[in-house]
Amino acid sequence: MKNTFLIAFFLLSFSGLNSQNKVYEIDINVPPVKIKSDHLKLGGSNPAGDHISVNNYFLSINNKPFIPVTGEFHYPRYPNAYWDESIKKMKAGGINVVATYVFWNIHEENQGQFLWEGDRNLRRFVELCAENGVYAIIRIGPFCHGEIRNGGLPDWLLGKPLTIRSNDPVYLQAVEKLYSEIGKQIKGLYYKDGGPIIGIQIENEYQHSASPWGLMYPGQPYDWTAAEQDLAVTQAGVGVAEGNNPYAGMGNDHMKILKTLAEKAGMITPLYTATGWGYAAIIPNESIPVTSAYAYPFWTEKKDLSPLFLYKNMHADPDYSPVRYVPEDYPAFAAELGSGIMTVYTRRPIVDHHSMDALINRCLGSGANGLGYYMYHGGSTSRGDQYFYSDEAYGLPKVSYDFQAPIGEFGQVRDGFHRLKLIHFFTGEFGHLLAPMTGILPKNTAALTPDNLTELRYAVRAKGDSGFLFINNFQDDAVMADQSNIQIKIKSKTGDLLIPEKGGFNLKSGENAISPFRFDLNGALLNYATAQLMTKVGGANDPCYVFFAPEGVTPEFVFAKAKNIKISNNSGCTIVSQKNSWVVTSGEKGVSEFTVSVGKTQAKVLVMDKTLALQSWQVRMDGRTYLFFSEATVLQNGKTFTLHSADHITDVRVYPKINKLPEVSKDAVLNAADNPLMSVYQIRLPKVVWQMNTRVVGQRKHVVTLPPNLPAHVHDAYLTIDYLGDTAMGFIDGELVADEFYKGSPWQIGLRKFYPAAAGKEMVFYFRPIYKGATYLPDLNREDVPDFSKSDQLFEVRKISLSPGYQCEIKFN
Repeated sequence: MKNTFLIAFFLLSFSGLNSQNKVYEIDINVPPVKIKSDHLKLGGSNPAGDHISVNNYFLSINNKPFIPVTGEFHYPRYPNAYWDESIKKMKAGGINVVATYVFWNIHEENQGQFLWEGDRNLRRFVELCAENGVYAIIRIGPFCHGEIRNGGLPDWLLGKPLTIRSNDPVYLQAVEKLYSEIGKQIKGLYYKDGGPIIGIQIENEYQHSASPWGLMYPGQPYDWTAAEQDLAVTQAGVGVAEGNNPYAGMGNDHMKILKTLAEKAGMITPLYTATGWGYAAIIPNESIPVTSAYAYPFWTEKKDLSPLFLYKNMHADPDYSPVRYVPEDYPAFAAELGSGIMTVYTRRPIVDHHSMDALINRCLGSGANGLGYYMYHGGSTSRGDQYFYSDEAYGLPKVSYDFQAPIGEFGQVRDGFHRLKLIHFFTGEFGHLLAPMTGILPKNTAALTPDNLTELRYAVRAKGDSGFLFINNFQDDAVMADQSNIQIKIKSKTGDLLIPEKGGFNLKSGENAISPFRFDLNGALLNYATAQLMTKVGGANDPCYVFFAPEGVTPEFVFAKAKNIKISNNSGCTIVSQKNSWVVTSGEKGVSEFTVSVGKTQAKVLVMDKTLALQSWQVRMDGRTYLFFSEATVLQNGKTFTLHSADHITDVRVYPKINKLPEVSKDAVLNAADNPLMSVYQIRLPKVVWQMNTRVVGQRKHVVTLPPNLPAHVHDAYLTIDYLGDTAMGFIDGELVADEFYKGSPWQIGLRKFYPAAAGKEMVFYFRPIYKGATYLPDLNREDVPDFSKSDQLFEVRKISLSPGYQCEIKFN
């Protein structure tokens, strides 16, 4: 599994001092990727006549290239009452495929007793995916990992006369029963039936990794959940393998048998996937070997610089190579990009949320044509009849599975969510252009190493002489140098192109950028833009291309001149006519708009700063696409939008303008304001203030009385504890319901999942002090490591606060 934001922005500012520019070159005169598909036994259609096809480079839906953006969300780790809300939240973030594990031990903890109700209701979860218009990939195991006890294998398997994860007939009989039960639950929900399930993952990291058995003794070495023949090649987590497994052929055969059992259980889908990294087994030509990238692993001895932020040819050289397949025979699909990471007691990696979009930039620039996040949505691991389902042997929290993910354990939307959605909007709208483009690397790529923090990291995806320029200036566990006065020369058959034509630009440490060049903007040739292309809104006859620019930039658009092209300023732009081009610039802050006319057709271009872009939400109404801008989370249900906000006053702007006043929920007061470009609304809700009632018992226990109720316009209550310590536990009625390992940031707990049963009750918190010499201290940010000069153990609760999360609805009839 694997890896996370203060909002900082990359400063892309121009310099007029050409003599000081540093010019980087890249030659895009390279042969295109050779596309083939006859060797792959993948693809399928649905009753509506839609069809999914796969070649060795990308996936297509109805012959249109499509970039899947997959977010992992484990249904048994989140209250089923909020599944619908969370799937809507994921879709709002640009996710178009939801992936989930089916943990065997959660469904059959006691042999022969399968449980599928409540938070285990796989069928209802998949139905909600369908209702929300997202696809689903089901990871059916039998082994999953997922930081679950035994990797999802039930304890009772250890006491049976069989060899796990092998072709042992007794083991396969148990697996066949599991698959049969899964098949019953999702019958009729496959793509071929008109359902959302487009893919099945078989096993996980087979002949590569395993989990420790939970039945072990303190201090005992790990006993891995792997077949005895595979123990010698089994790793603790994702990593590079030697590639000389003598049982590799047997492993591929086992995967083929599992796929046959899945098909026998009715699990027939267009796509089958297998985790292909680290020389793991796949099903040759019948599965897509997906890749992973974890920059902040908890399973290594210490943090170090990963190579995952350096561009490469992922189609020929997947991460964690060597692999046991021919990479060029399959598309580069990343299924486990570490958008966060778990902490264990001894290791507590801190994920920088700037890493999330930086990693995606690097993967797309390296030729990846599928994105997948582990985890995209955190949760809480439940307790079974006999034990905690969490992987206690590995030293994980007993309950928390927050993962520092874009969406947190209690549904919190974090900085990484907003940074990622800007790229998701881009791939959603323009992925059909990007996917067929060849990945191209500059000459200096091979010489770059993770510890080179000064050289510019860049790559291009191109088809013919048009494409996208990718730049990344982030490195995990290090600080990259600011890049100054950059100019990129793109060499092609139609001539050299300088970006920008004059001067240079700066790229701040920790940031990344994607710039289009020789881009067809509704019939006009955009030679380049220094702003980043985000999406397209409006309708078929009145499109608007949306770009954003970082703080400090003067966005520049250079269009090739033609007789039938005219560019006009709508708001905030400067337009200069040159001999062979139109040059459009806009302000560094705020919003500007201009119109590009090609003959009788017109398209608008909206340009905004990144601060506003991070507040954007893309929605569809009446066949048109709009952008909502709000600090609130915006969840769509038809023409009704639910807003979740930390403040009782919420501002919403809509582009393009909607010439109607929306309805709001009964507790809300709506005000509208004039704006030349957007519809502007302000919504006020009654303010909620809870009186904190706390007390201290002994030195390590703090008791908080929970609110007596949550008003209708409050969607959650967040208890935030700012403390210094080692570990923290929360109890209600004596039952452990929440826990956390100290990582330097306040602990936030969403309380709604405990209501109404917990209304007015006391929640007891038990803390243990942080101690000198703790193994995880090097993982913490320097400012969060305390001074032990006066004591070897330290504990302090600095502040406990309780705040409402507001909700209201607006509806456009």
